[in-house]
Amino acid sequence: MHLPEYLVAGLGNPGSRYARTRHNIGFRLVDALCDRCGGIHTLAKESSEIRIGTIEGIAVGLIKPLCYMNCSGPPIAQLADFWDVPPSRVIVVHDDMDLVFGRIKIKEKGGSGGHKGVQSIIDTFQNDGFIRVRLGIGHPPAGVSGPDYVLSAFSEAEERMLPVVLKTACDAVVTILCRGTKEAMNRFHRSEVDTVGQPTDGR
Repeated sequence: MHLPEYLVAGLGNPGSRYARTRHNIGFRLVDALCDRCGGIHTLAKESSEIRIGTIEGIAVGLIKPLCYMNCSGPPIAQLADFWDVPPSRVIVVHDDMDLVFGRIKIKEKGGSGGHKGVQSIIDTFQNDGFIRVRLGIGHPPAGVSGPDYVLSAFSEAEERMLPVVLKTACDAVVTILCRGTKEAMNRFHRSEVDTVGQPTDGR
């Protein structure tokens, strides 16, 4: 087993109560990525669910922090330090209410955009230079608060489209690993899922 060259962390909340909520799309992306990994090893750790494998020959640690969303930073930073993975090779996948459902955006650094899980990582690393893969979950409808919205389940129509969304997001992560962030931005910033669950180029 090779030590990871990259760490991919999907953000979410632990437990069955939150498993199908919008806030946990990062967890679901990590689960989908595991299907692309070869030589998977599962490690037991109280603070995280950890799998190590290879994607296109690159050793990757796939992480789901098992603390709550707002405390995502410490377990991710602990593993990055243990594996000697710099922030520039940490890829954080999280939900984003500012993007329509099915839209993907990639950032190399910057602020949290109000996402408390991302802010926890910035605060813990004392560094904002990690890669973010932002997965659109849509904006709350009128009369629904942000916290209530992210902790709600996807609609039946969205659940039907999620496999396509997650496949496209997996492709984006693999592109970052193999070809770099700029290539991934060029390929996926215009991608979204249309109403029948097919990928489009965003035009």
